[in-house]
Amino acid sequence: MAQAKQTVQKYIDENKVVVFSKSYCPYCNATKQTLNGLGAEYLAIELDQRDDGSALQDALEEISGQRTVPNSYIARKHIGGNSDLQALLKSGELEKLLKDAGALKA
Repeated sequence: MAQAKQTVQKYIDENKVVVFSKSYCPYCNATKQTLNGLGAEYLAIELDQRDDGSALQDALEEISGQRTVPNSYIARKHIGGNSDLQALLKSGELEKLLKDAGALKA
């Protein structure tokens, strides 16, 4: 478990935006489409395509208190799931967070 937690933390620390996702999940796809639509640079970790995916999901729950995907981080800050991301988009806050993180191409 310690290894999975380190792996998750490394992804969070080393990327401006990271989305822990499952390739078949419609909510994950909606989150990625939103980020793509804004032209955001992000890393998507597809948990269902990794041997350690379920261990990473357990580690995510420990780190963020959230087990479900998508589980998104911007500038090392836990954003939450797709509904959280869409609410930020609607309020205009998402673009500001992405800009501040340096994840939007000018």
